[in-house]
Amino acid sequence: MQSSTASAESAPAYEAVSMAEAFRRTVQAHPDAVAFRRPDDSVRLTWTEARERVDHLAAGLAGRGLEKGRTIAILLSNRPEFHLVDLAAITLGATPFSIYNTYSPEQIQYVIEDAGAQILVVERDLLENALEARQELPELEHVVVLDAGDDVPEDCTSFEDLEAAGAASDFDVDAALAEVTGEDVLTLIYTSGTTGPPKGVQLSHQNLLSVTGSIQELIQLDPGARVISWLPAAHIAERNAHHYIPIVFAAEVTTCDDPRNIVKFLPEVRPNWFFAVPRIWEKLKGGLETMMAGQPEEQQKPVREALDAALQKVRLEQKGEEVPEELAARVAKADEEMFSGLRKMLGLDEVITVNVGAAPTPVEVLEFFHAIGIELAELWGMSETCGAGTVNPPGKVKIGTVGPAGPGIEVKLAEDGEVMVRGHCVMLGYRNMADKTEETMDGDWLLTGDIGELDEDGYLKIVDRKKELIINAAGKNMSPAHIESIVKSAGPMVGQAAVIGDRRSYNTALIVLDGEYVRQWAGQQGIEDDSLSALAEDDKVREEIQAEIDRANKRLARVEQIKKFEILPEEWEPGGDELTPTMKLKRKPIAEKYSEQIEAMYA
Repeated sequence: MQSSTASAESAPAYEAVSMAEAFRRTVQAHPDAVAFRRPDDSVRLTWTEARERVDHLAAGLAGRGLEKGRTIAILLSNRPEFHLVDLAAITLGATPFSIYNTYSPEQIQYVIEDAGAQILVVERDLLENALEARQELPELEHVVVLDAGDDVPEDCTSFEDLEAAGAASDFDVDAALAEVTGEDVLTLIYTSGTTGPPKGVQLSHQNLLSVTGSIQELIQLDPGARVISWLPAAHIAERNAHHYIPIVFAAEVTTCDDPRNIVKFLPEVRPNWFFAVPRIWEKLKGGLETMMAGQPEEQQKPVREALDAALQKVRLEQKGEEVPEELAARVAKADEEMFSGLRKMLGLDEVITVNVGAAPTPVEVLEFFHAIGIELAELWGMSETCGAGTVNPPGKVKIGTVGPAGPGIEVKLAEDGEVMVRGHCVMLGYRNMADKTEETMDGDWLLTGDIGELDEDGYLKIVDRKKELIINAAGKNMSPAHIESIVKSAGPMVGQAAVIGDRRSYNTALIVLDGEYVRQWAGQQGIEDDSLSALAEDDKVREEIQAEIDRANKRLARVEQIKKFEILPEEWEPGGDELTPTMKLKRKPIAEKYSEQIEAMYA
């Protein structure tokens, strides 16, 4: 295998022709810095070491027939090898795409068939569904298995053998890299398919280089900045925030292979930039409040008073009003004596910026973190826009909005309020779906399907998905996402809520308990059977949920209020029947699966 060692490039990595070249520039500029690691450092690769392994894998994949214009599927948890495989593929000009770990064999088959992948890289723990899917995929020529050890399944190749074969070959990596252009498809992002089969969003090298390059206009992400790779790699937020941006800006990526452990990872890694979906921030807030509520009353009082003062300061600042000196001094003292300790305990004491997106975030959650000195900023984007769109800039956050358009991006509203986007971030189109692409584009403008509002400063507020708005029997339009957000923020018992009310005379809700919290609460109440099926039927639990619904209803317009609810005897898992892998509600499947419970609430 041949690979040159070109002289260091002085130009920024984001000005490269391709993401593969950007990687090479970062290697040249920061050869000995850590690129990818596991938390226990059982794998710890510098940028130079990463490039060597990438080149070996690229040569090995080329030997299996991967070349420019072809596709390769990746089915891996968050681990350093994902980054290596992805980089090896794009070095060849091929298009890698990731598959959600929760996908069934039928779903795996669909995306591999749609993408036309000839190679699949999968880890042993996820192999069973992949092999079942392979039975219906005659075009899938090679399955490469990580963690296979000495027990490599028949008709499969071990990851180690692939890498070793590449190391021993004379394949010219640099010649392959030289053929890659900015217009080539860098990756496919398959939408979560809440309203039908997933669509393969085609994003080019230039799309993502333009988006990542604009980050420097918003935040200063220095080489060596720490990030955690923990979201599904099949989602644009993970690929952008924890793969492409670290490649371009030489950030250090620590991988978290189980997203349920992310809260434990934060104090260990102390990230400089952290992005999470709303549910994580809700659980962090709930955990802090539960911890504070468990203290003796004499200790609780000063904490409550400090938090109230900090919330008052946040709300005055958000209104653009002057903060009295006495209040500012009280909050500064509380920050020094209390809040700084909370930030350190969370592992968020060294963050440059923290963001939340992918679903609506309750205002109370945003205000809480601002109050304790964590400037949590909402952003908004789509797979079709490389995850970019709008973002609240550091120091200029407007709580309740997703911020103004990002650098190089234009946002406007159609006559019916639909958000439209134009700029370097807009996709090339959907794979194999020219009709869907045409429906989604209006000239250069992307029709997002979201309904929004723009204020006088150009800050965007997302109301809801256009197709998900509730229109009740009286013709009143409502946002179910808004109502659900209010319900979930009214107390810690509710893990998920699905509001029903389209063409109905009143609104109802399916309630899913927060299993972790409600079991702890049940123990304190002396309830012996803490199974969710038993708790869903328990009178004390129902009374507590009713109290939270009552609190939520006080903040909702009369027509939006929840009249009846049903507590379900199970939790909803990401990637299951009710939630997408990124925890968006699958409203149609929910309505079908729970039709009996829903109709009972309207009987």
